Amino acid sequence: MDSIRIVPLYVPQELLTHVGDAAPISAPQLTYRGGPLLTNVDVHTVFWGSAWQTGAQKPMVDQINGFFDFILTSPLLDQLSEYNTPNLKIGRGQRSGTTTITTPTLGRSVTDAALRQMLQTAALPAPGPNRLYFVYLEPGVSLVQGNSRSCQAFCGYHDTIDGKMFYAAMPYANCTGCQGGLSIFDALTSTSSHELCEAITDPVPGQGWYDDQNGEIGDICAWKTKKIGAYTVQLEWSNKANACV
Repeated sequence: MDSIRIVPLYVPQELLTHVGDAAPISAPQLTYRGGPLLTNVDVHTVFWGSAWQTGAQKPMVDQINGFFDFILTSPLLDQLSEYNTPNLKIGRGQRSGTTTITTPTLGRSVTDAALRQMLQTAALPAPGPNRLYFVYLEPGVSLVQGNSRSCQAFCGYHDTIDGKMFYAAMPYANCTGCQGGLSIFDALTSTSSHELCEAITDPVPGQGWYDDQNGEIGDICAWKTKKIGAYTVQLEWSNKANACV
C-alpha cells in the first residue's frame, strides 16, 4: 500500500510514548508539485452493498450525506485556501448526488481493482475535473490494495484512475484500528475528512501539495480531531500556522 494516500491505523497515545528513540522526522512543509487540485469539489457518495438498505446502516446513508452537505460549505474547506496557486483557487464544494450499488454482490473482501471497475461500469455521473466519488463499503467487507488490507494496514485511501477519475475508498470503521476510540459514525466522518482534504489538495497522489518525508495534508495530523458543528473531523496541516489546525 502506498503510504501517500492512506489513512493509517490508529495508534493509542500511550504507545506513541515508547517510540522516542526513533529518528526525528523533519518539520512538515507541503510544497506544490504542479498537478491538478479540486478547486470546487463535487462529491458523489457511493454506498456499495445491500446492507446499506436495511438495519443500522440504512439511516447512516442519510447521516453521511448530511455530513457532506454541511462540511463541504464549512470552515474546513475555507482553511484549504492557503494552498491556492496563481491559477487554481480552492473554494467550497457541494454534494451533487448519491448512489447505492448492490451489484456486483460483495464477498468478504474486495480489491481496489474491483472497486475501480465498479466505478467505471456502474450507472454513475460522469467524471469531471472536480468530481470526487466517495465509496463506502458495507460492514464485514475488507478492502485489499496490493498486499495491504483494511483494518490491518489502513482505514481508507484516495486515488485516481488515469488522472481523470478521482475517488476515495472507505471501508466500514468497525475495527479498533480504524475506530480510534470514536463512535463508528464519528470515525467515518474523521476518516472521510482526512481523505476529502487530501483529495482536494493532492488528487493525483504526490503531484499536488505534498511533503516527501511526511506525506499529504492529512497524514501529518492523522487521528487528531476537532468538531465543526456537530461533526468530528480530522485536523489538517497548515503551512501558514506550522501546525495541525
